[in-house]
Amino acid sequence: MIQRRGRLGFSESMTTTLITGGTGRTGRRIADRLLARHLAVRVASRSARVPFDWHDERTWAATLDGCSAAYLCYSPDLALPGADAVVDGFVRAAAARGVCRVVLLSGRGEDGARRCEELVLAAPLAATVVRCAWFQENFSEHFLRDGVLGGRIAIPAGRVAEPFVGLADVADVAVAALTDGRWAGRVLELTGPESITFGRAADLLSVAVGREIAYHDVTVARFVADLTDAGATVDEAQGLGWLVGEVLDGRNSGTTDTVERVLGRPATTFAQYARRAAAAGAWTVEPAVGRR
Repeated sequence: MIQRRGRLGFSESMTTTLITGGTGRTGRRIADRLLARHLAVRVASRSARVPFDWHDERTWAATLDGCSAAYLCYSPDLALPGADAVVDGFVRAAAARGVCRVVLLSGRGEDGARRCEELVLAAPLAATVVRCAWFQENFSEHFLRDGVLGGRIAIPAGRVAEPFVGLADVADVAVAALTDGRWAGRVLELTGPESITFGRAADLLSVAVGREIAYHDVTVARFVADLTDAGATVDEAQGLGWLVGEVLDGRNSGTTDTVERVLGRPATTFAQYARRAAAAGAWTVEPAVGRR
């Protein structure tokens, strides 16, 4: 394989990139893209051959050793109390073990996430923040999927508009930041090309799926109860309820052109996402096979 010199001076073919959250929605997409470029990847998770846990510092050294770049997807969420201390400690450990480039996945409008961003950007290595609007795939791969399947999206969002961003766009930008030093020291704020309400999202999903999907504005308490009824733990549901109440207040309704500037192509629209997800079977449920 031809070795290419990266902008920070190291050979891309000799780079091993650590992907935290490597089995999750962003991590697996990023890992696939790096592997397609014949770059070495180490997927970090609790179930990996070398287990990794954000909240167990004893697992960090073995996970970091031999890696020169890292994608940081903190779990459960950067906005939650204590995340900044964990992320700061991990980035310092990464720099001490020879990691020279990191990309942090962050969220828009979250005060706690901003503190994490500042710590990462101040670390003694090349860092990029990928700060994202809500993912379009929340409707097909996460907590809103059951609502789409049931024909009722219930979330305390009122008429607030959100510029939902596609995960393919996020992954492509993250890979660019991991492999091209032009983006070091930058905050790349990613949105879709338009800002729409959850009601409009439900209408577009209705067209894509071929049946009515209704939007219902509910209280945070009702939202949390619905999540626990669907199988989420109380901590998960309450954390998500707190986050929804924190950021869905209109502060994040503006769009950016960052996806197009970094990738040289337009960002994915919500209608495009909905059509593609429906065609891929995101909301198709196989009928149960009964006993004869």
